[in-house]
Amino acid sequence: MKREAAITAFLAGAALSIFAAEPGQNADWKAVKQSNGVVIYSRPHGGSNLKEFKAVGEIDATAETVHKVIDDVEGYTSFMPYTAECRVIERKRDSILTYQRVSPKIVSDRDYTLRIQKKSWPVENGLAYLNRWEPANENGPAEKPGVFRVKVCDGSWLIEPTGEGKTRATYSVFTDSGIAGPAFLANTISTTGINKLFAAVRKQAKNPKYQTK
Repeated sequence: MKREAAITAFLAGAALSIFAAEPGQNADWKAVKQSNGVVIYSRPHGGSNLKEFKAVGEIDATAETVHKVIDDVEGYTSFMPYTAECRVIERKRDSILTYQRVSPKIVSDRDYTLRIQKKSWPVENGLAYLNRWEPANENGPAEKPGVFRVKVCDGSWLIEPTGEGKTRATYSVFTDSGIAGPAFLANTISTTGINKLFAAVRKQAKNPKYQTK
């Protein structure tokens, strides 16, 4: 298991899922923590000793509002945990190319360029949204001295309306930042970080600028 992999796991969001399958649909997913209304699952990833993580939680805001928060990549430095730099290289109707640098403090900075693919579709209570990303380092800035370049970072946010101004959010990620560390420490960092990520999104969703007009 790798320590920085777990640190990066919650920061990309952005960032930001492996894939929005329900735990019941895949027996490999196992609940590892439940806190503040967020259930975190993990499962092995084929060909790697690292684990995938997925978290499911409710947010007191409409799906449209939550999606606006997730989509506000330019604003990540003001509310996403440890995000030191985040800029959009290219934004299209159905995709975002973004460079991000995170500064976890306990290790050196990590960075990556991601391509986020965006989809939405009608469901019973409105629209569901899926932002799904993968590395696109070849389309971003060159590596910087003293900053570790993350080459594996796949993930997504699935945002589903549940009615009455509430949203069910599913965040999933698999990442590898390449430095070894104890598995138990990596798992602890990852689950703590995911809870911080949900807390940040919940708080930001209360900002009037994201409210549906």
